[in-house]
Amino acid sequence: METTTKFMKDQTIDYTLRATWQAVARMYNEQAKEFDSTMAVGFTLLSIDPKGGTPSTALGPKMGMEATSLSRILKSMDQKGLIRRKPNPKDGRGVLIHLTPFGLEKRNQSKAVVLQFNDIVKASVSEEKLNNFFEVMQTINSLITERKIHPNETTN
Repeated sequence: METTTKFMKDQTIDYTLRATWQAVARMYNEQAKEFDSTMAVGFTLLSIDPKGGTPSTALGPKMGMEATSLSRILKSMDQKGLIRRKPNPKDGRGVLIHLTPFGLEKRNQSKAVVLQFNDIVKASVSEEKLNNFFEVMQTINSLITERKIHPNETTN
């Protein structure tokens, strides 16, 4: 245990975040394969409002995804019959992404996988440690958003 603790202390924060996220993504992709899907499709299904649909322009920012990547995923989902696009009644130029009954079924499967992951982690980690984890993640996000880490960088 001492070696593991020392090793963890020597790692950088970004390395630990990246390695953990890659492990989670790999796990989700393995689960998604069982449903003939991918993690990206599951994440997209979970980001679409199952009742009223979601404006296509809101999905990218909601998911933290570039428009071109999202377009490929939506095209694939459309071809698989998971979604349908409808004109947005509130914005004539916009499109609402709606789940089909098949898409709703796949969304429910994705939700079950995510909830199972959360339940297992919550059963294995104390509430105090989880609260600390969320607090640290929120702090990191705030530092990045408020440009306190690399304040002189400019955005394009």
